[in-house]
Amino acid sequence: MNYKSIVKSRKLRIKILRLFNFVPDKLMVKIQYRLSTGKKLNLKKPRRFTEKIQWYKLYYRDNLIKICSDKYSVRTYVESKGLSDILVPLYGVFNNVDEINFNNLPESFVIKSSLGGGNSQVLVIENKNNNDSNKLRETISAWKMKRKYKSVSREWGYESDNPKIIIEENLITKHKKPLIDYKLFCFNGTFKYMYVISERNQKDGPYLDIYDPDFKKINASRPDIMNSNKILNKPINYALMVEIANKLSKDFPHVRVDLYNFDGNIYFGELTFYNGSGYKPYIPSEFDFKVKNFFNLPKKVL
Repeated sequence: MNYKSIVKSRKLRIKILRLFNFVPDKLMVKIQYRLSTGKKLNLKKPRRFTEKIQWYKLYYRDNLIKICSDKYSVRTYVESKGLSDILVPLYGVFNNVDEINFNNLPESFVIKSSLGGGNSQVLVIENKNNNDSNKLRETISAWKMKRKYKSVSREWGYESDNPKIIIEENLITKHKKPLIDYKLFCFNGTFKYMYVISERNQKDGPYLDIYDPDFKKINASRPDIMNSNKILNKPINYALMVEIANKLSKDFPHVRVDLYNFDGNIYFGELTFYNGSGYKPYIPSEFDFKVKNFFNLPKKVL
């Protein structure tokens, strides 16, 4: 049973889950895993990639994950790898909404919470003159309030008392092309497979296709996102994208490196350690077993 099919509102699901903040992390991830996948979670001998992500949440709490889960502090990490040129230009970083002067911003920009996940807490502003600044402030203020709570999926890396508000360049406006996400799944510094997410603006939501390191489409999908049924073109500078992903992932047992590519202009998106909170199954399920072989669990860090 997928509880999302019963409680369709994401906001309502989060409110319900927050009522169970008192439940210990280990028990909570077992409950959520069962509700999301219909399967019993095995933490002693994880047999699936999605199970290993639960173990990763609970037992690998290296502080570098917390630094790199934050969309602002991760920029320093990217710079330390000699990759400052792939960072999206910033218009400002703010501790609270009262610090933002919308009059000083360009016509188009993107506002993010430094700890937003799953495309939540992101506002893409195409033309600020078409938006009510007071309503924008209300929305952003609500993001800050949410950080008073424990992560509903028990994603330790996202738990912080001091998230930032980031305002950065709108790449779609700059390049006048649709945004395509390249999400490279890496293990100990080696890229193994990729999500390519395209056509985000279509009515029924984006497409998700899975590709191998040779950019050959894999016969696997996720039940919650449609496959495009197309063979997409390999991006320009693809080899450089792989090189960047391997460099950024070298310090971690597992991380997903998110990049954008506009005609060879490569930009950093984020580092994600718990893809889909580890609650997103694959079709066929054999792919979940296959991917877990890439993920060698480290020693516990608590």
